[in-house]
Amino acid sequence: MRYMLLIYGDESAWPGEGSPEAEAEMAEYYAFGNALEEAEVKNTGEALLPTSAATTVRVRDGETLTTDGPFAETKEQLGGFYLLDCPDLDDAIKWAARIPGARTGSVEIRPVMEFD
Repeated sequence: MRYMLLIYGDESAWPGEGSPEAEAEMAEYYAFGNALEEAEVKNTGEALLPTSAATTVRVRDGETLTTDGPFAETKEQLGGFYLLDCPDLDDAIKWAARIPGARTGSVEIRPVMEFD
């Protein structure tokens, strides 16, 4: 079954780009990605730019409305995701717990709806 692992964290607490802390964290993510590939469970994964780069789209009465930023203000923002093909939820939880961002934020696991 495919599972989307959504990584949330407080982007104001993320280390600055190019800092030693950011480089150390990215090294952990690269190692995690390599482990996923070796286990042959990774379909894809990406990091996202901060919410300041987001645009939200709504259509109301046939009119397209856009808003800068995410849909709602929250304490934690979506920072990236992995799409994994795991045998079951327990395996997806095992992988989610290894994501570096799980130590300071949270990882939401969502099963992917499969269509025939």
